[in-house]
Order: sequence, then structure tokens, then C-alpha cells
Amino acid sequence: MRNRKVGHDSRPHSPSASRSTPPTIRAWHALVAAPTPQGLRDLLAADVTFRSPAVHTPQEGPDLTFAYLWAALAVLGPGLTYHREWYAEDSAVLEFTTTIDGKDVHGVDMIAWDQDGAIVDFTVMARPLRGLQALIAAMGAELQKAHG
Repeated sequence: MRNRKVGHDSRPHSPSASRSTPPTIRAWHALVAAPTPQGLRDLLAADVTFRSPAVHTPQEGPDLTFAYLWAALAVLGPGLTYHREWYAEDSAVLEFTTTIDGKDVHGVDMIAWDQDGAIVDFTVMARPLRGLQALIAAMGAELQKAHG
């Protein structure tokens, strides 16, 4: 399977595969390619939870989830490439890579949605340790900038 650079409209393994991509994931890819605050807010359910690789406790609700995901879009977005994706009826796992401050980051986004297609759970896992440390530092700076 070839890499899927953010912003491309078709899945790499088959011309018809984009029809099999769940609508929530298509909306996520569109948002990553052209982020807007309202676009992100529109994807989040009222009872959404965000789980960060850098924070022990889950971040509950659309406001905290928005803050973390908006910061992540700023930090990861410029070099973010999705490589492979796995789908279930109401969830998906998206494998990604990016570079932050010269450190490679390899991870997965695990996304679950409700019957309306709104995201109810977003979990990020990242590796290796040096990449995770760069991610934590960049996310902290981005979150501080948003609140400072």
C-alpha cells in the first residue's frame, strides 16, 4: 500500500476504495488537509473523549478535545502522512508519520464515532520515545500559546 499524503481524495490501494472509507474518516482527512476551527467542532460529539500519549487522564468533552486536537493539527499537520487505515463499523485506526523538531514520530489515531458520525473517542499513540518527547514539548508549547 502506498503512502496517503493528507489532502488526497482517493485511497491509494484502489480507485473505488474512497467509497468504502467511512464518512467520518473522509471528513477527518478533509479537516487535516484544510483545518478550520468550525470544521473540527462540527466533527466532535457532545460526549467526546480525547486520550493523549502525553497526558495520563482522558480529556472529557468537546472543549478540551477541541483544544488538544486543534493543537495537534498545528503540531503534526505540516508533515503528517497517513500510511494505512483499518475500519470497523463505528471506528478506525489510522497509521501516521511526521517529523517534529527533527525527530521522527510514528503513531496511530484511533477514532470512534456515534450513529450520527460524530467523533466520540479519539486516542493517539506515538513512538519512538524521542519522537514522543518532541511531540509532548511541541504540544505543550502550542496549548500554552492558545491559552496564553
